[in-house]
Amino acid sequence: MTPEEKLRLDSWVKRGKYACRSDYMRSRIFRTVDRKQISLDAETTEQLKSLDFELNKIGVNLNQLSKRMNSFSGYRMSDQDRHLLRQAFDQMRDCLLILQKHLR
Repeated sequence: MTPEEKLRLDSWVKRGKYACRSDYMRSRIFRTVDRKQISLDAETTEQLKSLDFELNKIGVNLNQLSKRMNSFSGYRMSDQDRHLLRQAFDQMRDCLLILQKHLR
């Protein structure tokens, strides 16, 4: 596939609100529309936005720690690093609990 064809395909995927190229291709080949429609109430939407924010914070914390660890060959983990890891773990656990609640 040429780069131009790939761009065209990606625009069709986006325009059709498909999750990925594979979903788009399946729908075109098999002439089916198996896209799931998910509707959320306002409270759930806000919780998911909050979850997205929290996951972003976790990523920032982990990036800070990994940058520190990779910047120096003889780096030793400090109490602050351990605190960041514990904080990231706690935030991920909280996010998981929220997701589990909505998946049930």
